Amino acid sequence: MSTTFVALAALCWGLSGGIGGILMSYGWDPLVLSFYRGAIGLLLVLLWLVLRPRDSGLANYRLWFWSVLAGLGVSGNFAFYFVSIAQGSVAVAATLMYSAPVFVYLVSFALRLERPNAAKWTAIAVVMTGIVLLTQICDIDKRSVTAAGIGSGLLAGISYAIFIFSFKYAAPHGSPQAILSIAFAVLTAILVWMGDTDQTIAALSTHDWPLFISLGALGAGFSFGLYIIGLNYTAPAVASVMAMVEPVTASLFGVVVLQEHLTGSQIVGMGLILVTVTALSIYSRYHRSFYD
Repeated sequence: MSTTFVALAALCWGLSGGIGGILMSYGWDPLVLSFYRGAIGLLLVLLWLVLRPRDSGLANYRLWFWSVLAGLGVSGNFAFYFVSIAQGSVAVAATLMYSAPVFVYLVSFALRLERPNAAKWTAIAVVMTGIVLLTQICDIDKRSVTAAGIGSGLLAGISYAIFIFSFKYAAPHGSPQAILSIAFAVLTAILVWMGDTDQTIAALSTHDWPLFISLGALGAGFSFGLYIIGLNYTAPAVASVMAMVEPVTASLFGVVVLQEHLTGSQIVGMGLILVTVTALSIYSRYHRSFYD
């Protein structure tokens, strides 16, 4: 049952990317969507906190420090992800975000936090090859995603890594709902100023409100709760495999619903990235690496 929670969370995240793609096709600003995804998520986790206030840890300054840092990470994740979708496609953005742990490895090598070996360098080389194929970066005439879209997709993943690390260090000092409440509050405080003000106000009375609510509920509120509950009873290696549901779901949504087109080489690149990053994540768990 716990693995089902993790898989459902990843499914929700994948669907939220597709819903964001629909709303952007209607002309909504990516940063406005990021703001409402976090704001609606904030309302839901605050409700969770009110219903389960015990051991919140809100009086602990360490909880606040790491939760605020987690808020910065999730702000970047939401914003960069939707910008990447706007500059390319849901499939490419989701897969690029999923590949970010490889770049965290490179940083950890440079800072001597992680010891490189042949297996890790091989995995990194394979993922880089996958990124070249997925983004068609070497073929300007066929390229379906801009440089900004590629960069934003990778930054979305790096931002998510910051959120994960911060959440890990905040967890011993309070409850998950308290951490998420602070993190989403930081997100809304940041992103409310960054998006189009007119659109932010217009969204309050738009006919697209069912999609906005679905975006916030699936992409932030319910999904994070499901993931945290599931992760408590799921082996990390299994969770890594279950996380593949997100980019796969987002890609299928983009192709089937949004009519996005992927070439054969892009599909090969996507497969290289998803399989290699999942294998690398499982390897790191078994060898007590930087991610533990």
